[in-house]
Amino acid sequence: VIRGVSELPSPVVRDDEVTVAARRRKKVACGGSPVRSTVTPARPLLRATPASLFRQAVTPRVPDVSSILAPDARTPRYTHTPRNALSSLNLDDSDWTNSMYTSPVSGLENTSFYTEDIANCSSALLKEDDPGESAAASLFPEFLASFLKHSSSAVFELLEDFQTLCQEKVDVLQSVVLRAGQNSKTAGVRWLLQQESNTWRLINTLYKDRVQLSLEDDLMADIVAPNESEKIVVEQLFQKDAVIRHSQLVVDWLECIARDQIGDFSDNIEYYAKNQNNLFVCEAKTKFEMQNNLSYIQDPDAPLRQQRPLADLDREDDARLLKNLFMLCKRCGQAWRAATLEGWKLYHDPNMNSGNYTLKPVEGNPHRGIWKTCCWRMEQLNRYERAIYASLSGNLKPILAVCESWEDCVWAHFRVMVDSLVEKELLSSGMTNQEVDTLPREYLEANWTMEKAFEELQATESKRVLEETREHYHVIQKFIILGDLDGLLEEFSDWLKASKPLPSHLLRFMTHLVLFFRSLGLALKEHVCVDVLKSYVSLLIREQQNNLVASYVGQLPSDLATAQYAAFLETVTQAELRPRCLQLATESGLDVAAITKLVAETVRDRDDGEFTHHSQTVETATTQEDQKKIDVINWLLFDSAHRSEALKQSNAIMRTFLALQKHDAAKAVFSKVPEDSMKEICSQWAAVGQSVLPAEDENAIREHLCIRAYLEAHEAFTDWFSHSSSAPQKPAPAPEVKFTEKVANEMREKEYQTALSAWSCRLDVLTEDVKERIYNVLLFVDGGWMMDGRQDPDSEQDSERSHQMAALRSLCLPRLTFLLLSVLQNSTRHQEALRLADIISSDQHRLYEVFSKEELRRFLQKLRESSLALLDKGLDPLGYELQQ
Repeated sequence: VIRGVSELPSPVVRDDEVTVAARRRKKVACGGSPVRSTVTPARPLLRATPASLFRQAVTPRVPDVSSILAPDARTPRYTHTPRNALSSLNLDDSDWTNSMYTSPVSGLENTSFYTEDIANCSSALLKEDDPGESAAASLFPEFLASFLKHSSSAVFELLEDFQTLCQEKVDVLQSVVLRAGQNSKTAGVRWLLQQESNTWRLINTLYKDRVQLSLEDDLMADIVAPNESEKIVVEQLFQKDAVIRHSQLVVDWLECIARDQIGDFSDNIEYYAKNQNNLFVCEAKTKFEMQNNLSYIQDPDAPLRQQRPLADLDREDDARLLKNLFMLCKRCGQAWRAATLEGWKLYHDPNMNSGNYTLKPVEGNPHRGIWKTCCWRMEQLNRYERAIYASLSGNLKPILAVCESWEDCVWAHFRVMVDSLVEKELLSSGMTNQEVDTLPREYLEANWTMEKAFEELQATESKRVLEETREHYHVIQKFIILGDLDGLLEEFSDWLKASKPLPSHLLRFMTHLVLFFRSLGLALKEHVCVDVLKSYVSLLIREQQNNLVASYVGQLPSDLATAQYAAFLETVTQAELRPRCLQLATESGLDVAAITKLVAETVRDRDDGEFTHHSQTVETATTQEDQKKIDVINWLLFDSAHRSEALKQSNAIMRTFLALQKHDAAKAVFSKVPEDSMKEICSQWAAVGQSVLPAEDENAIREHLCIRAYLEAHEAFTDWFSHSSSAPQKPAPAPEVKFTEKVANEMREKEYQTALSAWSCRLDVLTEDVKERIYNVLLFVDGGWMMDGRQDPDSEQDSERSHQMAALRSLCLPRLTFLLLSVLQNSTRHQEALRLADIISSDQHRLYEVFSKEELRRFLQKLRESSLALLDKGLDPLGYELQQ
């Protein structure tokens, strides 16, 4: 980590040195957040940014519109800072600490409970197979709860909540990593969540400013800018120039990350001696040799000015000190006040034109140009010491020499860019000392942009940095900084198409980022946003996060939302979960009627068999797939308002089952439909003032009655066939040798006759029942069986339904006719069997049209058998007595 906090490099006048006590207080504030707080360790610069480079006195830009920000969160527009208010910018140690770093544990009487909870939690998680995933799994419902909690008028509070949620999980996982090891899966999850937390922080910081900038076109009208000093010029530059302001926000963001990563590093640095007042206490070996060798001169600058080296051991200590000093400067800014590190401050004399007789201290360095030139010429220093001065003077190359990560390099480029832009502004205003002209031309003439900074970064020779530029979150951060949403969404699209699945937490982040951009009303590539949401919904379905699916499906276009949620409902097999899923869909604004209809249609059309002829051999047992079609009707029965659709879908499923002779499955579907469905449908239309049902609903009711008539007829035949096959068997008489055996034979014969009589009576009843029920089908009222009553000329006819109904007439009516014929012939009712010919040939019912030629031939052959049977009884072929 090589980035410093923004207190260090700003030319704006800074505060006094932060004391050790203040630093310790600051350490508490910068640690992990133990409880949910409105201000987290990562968030101080979102509310006030006293550490911003070049602009300590500038109010951070926060969107000035109530429709975007939370209520009471507005900040005033920019105005010129009064000269007499500048003195209030310098805070003492305690004020600086309290204003910059609000402790997340403030207000807690005892924080030991948090530490104990973390320890207990980490111990429990270590027992899991994948403790990282287990600990972070709660982020999915927590993010949704936060998303639903914050309305569109508080989108930036939503971002803060997202960051807090991630940081809390990072704190929990960190304790697990310390036990499980850095190479564990948990360490990978912790890294992902830390990157996500950092990214939410960046988005919050930049888009607060960008939103307000887009809403304040009259910004320049509010700025009155007399060029009184370097500091005033730079303050006004930050108010009017969004590029430099955003660049500084990136610097602040990276420095805050570095501060969090370093933690309490500055409090543990060893200075190799107890007495820091002795100039040479850190060069003990050199001092010893100096005391015995007069060739050494007691001069702290001797290694540079006189080319006299330190002893080997002291050179190593000095190198370590400079490295640690550089790290300390990055974290603490003004942790020490060496005069050479104060030269970067912009000059400002508050007494000029103040009209006040009380003199105020002058701020900054009036010879900043000379100081800056000297910094550029420090080529013989240790590389870390040189990097310290380079970071204060805009010299990129020495900084990059000690940069080790992507964040470090981005920080270096943006820091130098801000320094260059500030220097150009001062040059154009005529307030810069002439000594600045002695700096290299490539510095003075550099035309830095954000895009150029990332291009320079891409050209680095560091393999580690190049690898890190391709990491998902670094790619996202780059496009967020550039404000290139189209480029960002193109990356999202490529990631989704890759063969390797994205980490679940990254996909969660991408989804909520898209939703955030939508809430701002930004122009986005809608098809990519839809793909991201669909991928996240698929992830939630795979992970069985049933309670979360509806809310995210509700963010999709209506047609796609219907298809997505219908596909999800197919996976919900537990009956107890189904009402909850439909309730969530209703609460999310989904079209539940369309969804349940699509579920039913999808399931019933899957692996559908042909409408085969009844003479073909088919498997009539109810399969597992058949059971799914039966159960799908349940989705349509949770709301009585969907009763009409339930009736239509059940009819469609039963048509398929009847064609395949799966009568038991058809009966199971029929039993699903509540008996009061037809009454309920009529009541619903009557409630809206329509006394006559629409043709579609009327035909659905009629079809339901047709199917019921057929199932009843088939059931009656099944009962008849079962009974006719169970006739009592006539007992074989035993040899009549004894009287007792003769009596036993008589008793068995009597019981047989009684059983036969009862069986015959029952058979006659069943015969009449099956005859009546089959006739109910053959002679179905108002047009015939499976014929619609009326058509609505304004509605489109369902051709598939019409085809199926016509096919069922051809399949079922001849079958029932042959069943009835066999019942009558087996009951020796030949004369009634012959009357079927009149019914089939009748022009009123036109049933002969549904018979094939082969079926008519068989039918006539059966009638011939009945005629022959009648002739054998001495009757004419039609069953009438012969006339003498």
